[in-house]
Amino acid sequence: MRKFFRSFKYAFRGIAEACRQRNFRFHVCAMIFVIAFGAMFYDLSAEKWAIIMLTCAGALALEAVNTGLERLADKVTEEHSHRIRVAKDCAAGAVLIWAVFAVSVGILMFWDVERFKAIADFFANPLRLAVLIIATASAWAFVFLPEIISNRRSKK
Repeated sequence: MRKFFRSFKYAFRGIAEACRQRNFRFHVCAMIFVIAFGAMFYDLSAEKWAIIMLTCAGALALEAVNTGLERLADKVTEEHSHRIRVAKDCAAGAVLIWAVFAVSVGILMFWDVERFKAIADFFANPLRLAVLIIATASAWAFVFLPEIISNRRSKK
């Protein structure tokens, strides 16, 4: 039983490592906005929510696998290796394929011009618009600032 619970510790450690990656953080933010807008502005069935949640989980899971493969490949050799480059490129390509189809799922689930007008009307309120701008700026900071700070520290 102890090994079983220890495996959760390792899994959470892996998720924390994936969170250090900009693209993983981007997918987390995208997921939060999709869920928030879906809940606020759409009356989605349980089946549609399941599709959305599986699509989001797939993107995060592939990003985590890609991160793990990159870390392993970088540990194997720091020298240029055609095979390692191909493996890393294929893993990144898998994430891109999933992301493109995730956007397609989003378009199929959320494309509704009348609903877009209602959303625009909702954010015509200055306070609501300010909250959206703050949320978007916070997401940008969550995605990009850790990398910017890290790059500045490494240059010193």
